[in-house]
Amino acid sequence: MSSIDKAVVVKLNDAPEYQRIIAGPPETGGMKAGRVYLEPGKACGEHSTHEKEEILVFLTGTGQLLIGQEPEVLEVGKGMVAFIRPDTIHDVRNTGSEPLTYVFCVSPAAE
Repeated sequence: MSSIDKAVVVKLNDAPEYQRIIAGPPETGGMKAGRVYLEPGKACGEHSTHEKEEILVFLTGTGQLLIGQEPEVLEVGKGMVAFIRPDTIHDVRNTGSEPLTYVFCVSPAAE
């Protein structure tokens, strides 16, 4: 197996839409990733990590990460990284005046 078979390189685009980066199995052992694009005032929608853990890497804009049933609000934006533990309800909202973009990576949590 060559080293090229062990890596995937994807160029991020600037399109105002979702971009799949890594689709998950069988391409990976469980990791999925994508680039999210949120217009001002928009949100990704409340959802749970379930049995996965998640990293968010913010590329542009400003917003809020809402964590939990009675949401705790964390300010996020360009140059920031957030880690979300398994079984955590969360949402990301664009509170700024320009697009909020970020890359998410989710992976099954170790037991």
